[in-house]
Amino acid sequence: MPRSGRIRKRVLPKDPIYQSRLVTRLINRVMERGKKTVAQKLVYQAFEQMKKEAKKDPLDVFQAALENVKPAMEVRSRRVGGASYQVPIPVRGEKKESLAIRWLVQAAKARVGKEYRSFDKKLAAEILAASKKEGGAVRRKEEIHKVADANKAFAHFRW
Repeated sequence: MPRSGRIRKRVLPKDPIYQSRLVTRLINRVMERGKKTVAQKLVYQAFEQMKKEAKKDPLDVFQAALENVKPAMEVRSRRVGGASYQVPIPVRGEKKESLAIRWLVQAAKARVGKEYRSFDKKLAAEILAASKKEGGAVRRKEEIHKVADANKAFAHFRW
């Protein structure tokens, strides 16, 4: 049975320090097992690191990083006559941000090395790298764009 009516999107509160909903979304993505204060502390420490290293407003650096990581296209599997095709489709507004934040956090968790002893340092390094169009999250976006470009012959299967 289909749903009746539209589901209203919950409006997230702004974070207490930077007054930004994007920072709240980052904190929520970093959060594990409902420990929000731990996640806030990690994100704010990462922002302090970024302020020291980049000597710019960390919110501007974070927004630049998000712009560099947001995907324009993605591929979705579509079955047509027994065969599965990877069909490229454009990514809509809010999903772009969600994917970008998710990839930033995943890439930060994947970082290894002696200089990255704690997650806040990993996150700061990944956001700084992404703001310079480098790092794991930007690589992920480029890979997805390559796959979408390679499969543009199947774009007519879009539903």
